[in-house]
Amino acid sequence: MRNRRNRRRFKDDDILDNLKIFSKVLFVLIVVCLIIFINSSIHVKKSTLISKNNNLNEIAVNNTTENNGLNDNSSNNNVLNNNISQNTVTQEPVQSSPKSTTINMAITGDIMCHNTIYNDALNKSTNEYDFSYIFEDIKYHIQTADIAVGNLETTFAGPDKGYSSYPTFNTPENLAYTLKKVGFDVLSTANNHCYDTGYNGIESTINYLDDADISHTGTFKSEEEQNKILIKNVKGIQIAFLSFTYGTNGIKVPSDKSYSVNLISDDLILKQLSLAKEQNPDLICVSMHWGIEYQTSPNAEQKRLADLLFQNGADIIIGNHPHVIEPMEKREITLEDGSKKDGFVVYSLGNFLADQNKTYTRNSAILNLNITKNPEGKISINSATYTPIYTYKDTSKSSQKFKLVDLENVINSYEAGYEANISKNVYNTFKTELENVRRLLGNEIK
Repeated sequence: MRNRRNRRRFKDDDILDNLKIFSKVLFVLIVVCLIIFINSSIHVKKSTLISKNNNLNEIAVNNTTENNGLNDNSSNNNVLNNNISQNTVTQEPVQSSPKSTTINMAITGDIMCHNTIYNDALNKSTNEYDFSYIFEDIKYHIQTADIAVGNLETTFAGPDKGYSSYPTFNTPENLAYTLKKVGFDVLSTANNHCYDTGYNGIESTINYLDDADISHTGTFKSEEEQNKILIKNVKGIQIAFLSFTYGTNGIKVPSDKSYSVNLISDDLILKQLSLAKEQNPDLICVSMHWGIEYQTSPNAEQKRLADLLFQNGADIIIGNHPHVIEPMEKREITLEDGSKKDGFVVYSLGNFLADQNKTYTRNSAILNLNITKNPEGKISINSATYTPIYTYKDTSKSSQKFKLVDLENVINSYEAGYEANISKNVYNTFKTELENVRRLLGNEIK
């Protein structure tokens, strides 16, 4: 009986062991089936996607074939075909079209410095010269231009030479650094006073301008420098600058230093214009020291030279020397090949800074030229506007008497009750000088 119970117990144990083994095998089989099912599903999905892509490809090709003459639709289908087959979205780069460039050029008249001006600028306690107060009211019009050009009608020969006034000018060199702060970028140095302190004065003036970081042309320290044309890049517009003077007040230029100043002659003008054109500038700007002093209209020689300059490459002509304003004009220039271009000339802008008392010698203007270069490289002179100014000397003050005033601003301020520092008589003088500037220079060109 006992043996029978033992046999039954052993049999139950065998059945239990077999069930455990079966369960393990079943579990393994289920796991394997699940893996196979998942892989099969992924494969089917991939196959379905490929099939769909292939169908789309076939549709695109069929559309291309059926619409053989429709090039634009064909191109679009091909782009769609490529995008779908690569499962990415691509976009062709957008090419920006060339744009026009516009700049503003500020131009002033003669920058002279009589002894009354530099003595007024002397700080006796420090024995230093400070000219900055003179330009406070008008410097905005120069600093905000893209490029500012003036005519320096004095020399910087240094203190050892002794500062001097008319008839031979030698100005404290601090004026050079002030002009830089005011905003001048280019100064013409060819004028009848450039040799006032001799060839050493030519060299010294150039050195001081270089140190002040003001570009210059018209006087030179070597023939190589004379033949190297000044080019300024203004927002991508290349401007070449030239400068010439009718003479040097009878002071003889050394024969071995004829390169030191550009004296007006047709041959030299044509040579310099040719050198400038070799640089392929967009604009050629020429400063001309010409005309008759205190005459408010150009003479025949000025007009002849202007025609010569325009026909041989000049685009802008800036006249100086008469110490009074002469008119401006915009021209349409017809060249030898029949092509046309814009040209602009102002025959004289008078004195920017000076202490002269003859009629019209204290009024002037800051001229502003608006210039555009189109995508094809053609230059157009859009407008010529100006700010009338006046060299005011307040004799009631013991120092800092001189000030360049914006005539329209000071007149408007006085009429509005904000300008208490000028008398009724001065106000009337300003109104008269404003009228003179407008009459002599002419209407703004817009």
